[in-house]
Amino acid sequence: MPRSGTADLPLHNGKAPRWLFERMEKLGKAISEVIIEEYSRKELLERLANPYWFQGFGCVLGFDWHSSGLTTTTMGALKEGLDLEEHGVAVLGGKGVSSTEVPQRLESLEFSLSSSTLNAIEESSRMSASVDDSCVQDSYSLYHHTMVVTESGDWAVVQQGMSKSYARRYHWLSDSFESYFNDPQEAIASQERRNESLNLVSNRSEETRQVSLDLVNDDPDHLKRYVGNSSQSRLTGFTGDGLDMPSHHRLEKADLSERSIDQLKRAYEIQPDNYKELVGIEGVGKKSLRALALIAEIVHGTESSWKDPAKYSYAHGGKDGTPYPVDRENYDKSIEFLQKTLGKAEVERKEKKKALKRLNKL
Repeated sequence: MPRSGTADLPLHNGKAPRWLFERMEKLGKAISEVIIEEYSRKELLERLANPYWFQGFGCVLGFDWHSSGLTTTTMGALKEGLDLEEHGVAVLGGKGVSSTEVPQRLESLEFSLSSSTLNAIEESSRMSASVDDSCVQDSYSLYHHTMVVTESGDWAVVQQGMSKSYARRYHWLSDSFESYFNDPQEAIASQERRNESLNLVSNRSEETRQVSLDLVNDDPDHLKRYVGNSSQSRLTGFTGDGLDMPSHHRLEKADLSERSIDQLKRAYEIQPDNYKELVGIEGVGKKSLRALALIAEIVHGTESSWKDPAKYSYAHGGKDGTPYPVDRENYDKSIEFLQKTLGKAEVERKEKKKALKRLNKL
């Protein structure tokens, strides 16, 4: 889908009132049932991975379109409303501590899937979170991770990060990615696009990933030469305060701290075969990966992507076309699809009328 405009999505504290959440749960279940019966479980996953449809869905359920709570509350309502035995779909994870429960929940589900398939789904949960939190360095930190899994083994991930007062949502779909490190997300929806975001899962960063792996497997103790005063560094213009280069190429002491070195030493002992294994090592996080990427760029001349991967808005975008014009075709299709499914949903006429009214406002 083409890019859209942007819309602010401020972080709101607190919880949805119980009376609202109960209605969201009931209506979310009814709409999902229509999609599953009329189309398929896969179609439901595809819709949840569509940022236009997802935003419209949350609005129809009754949550403020401009609030970060739309993501967490909508997925929470689906988690309570959908049942694996009844619908063949399970919603796992959630906000805070609940975001780490996916592996345990997968083990407890009565799936008729092979252990290798279940392990692959668990890996997808873990890697999608690691990629968006550590490899896409856009200043947003994940605090919400949900995974929707079908009894056939298909899945979608909807997760959200926060940065100061705003949120950013990441959508993944099992059918639409080939590699965790090849622009894997189905969509990244945000209120803004960052001028500089280190994207280590972009195609452009492939060489940086390979050199980063080589640096780790060649003993991280050698990396200390790049930190310190100018006499200890091979880098022209390097001082204790950093390099006199553009901001996204600066190598600061904080980028390669003793703690980062210790983490990379543990990775060296493991000798990861590929970048996925490196990212999956406990303790290797965004600071370690960033330090390796900066050294790869500065010392070895590799190319990294500093382009923010966010493409989609939280709502209808800017009508004046700034920074992107509204994708009217896909936006209208999403609304039309919601109207059809809502019309067939078995809910009280009063609730259906209110939901259609909210959709019309959107």
